[in-house]
Amino acid sequence: MTTDEQQIRQLIATWMSACNAGDTPAVLTLMTDDVVFLRPGHPPMIGKQTFAAAATPPPNSPAPQIDGTSDIQEIQVLGDWAFMWSKLVVTITPPNGAAPMRRAGHTLTIFKKEAGRWLLARDANMLVAV
Repeated sequence: MTTDEQQIRQLIATWMSACNAGDTPAVLTLMTDDVVFLRPGHPPMIGKQTFAAAATPPPNSPAPQIDGTSDIQEIQVLGDWAFMWSKLVVTITPPNGAAPMRRAGHTLTIFKKEAGRWLLARDANMLVAV
């Protein structure tokens, strides 16, 4: 395993840990400013600030609890760009006592190396309700 691949695996581990902890500021440090997320049934989410707004609950409202796991299937590094596909399972438990929502599927993620550090640049998230 190359150092680049290890760094990307660590980025994903940090991402999942931060998401599970509800630490949006930590997640934001792991993506490019012009990040793009593609999601089934929704328009693309473009830019770090758009992600931050979507991940931040309204004032005086608790955030949902997120519990996710990522099973990396492949990582390929091509210079300052890399791609990965993974199996992802996410359970979102709303703060209002509603039933948890479970989503699962695959992701295709593109990373960009900026200033010697890998960041998530594009993500096609193909999760569906389970």
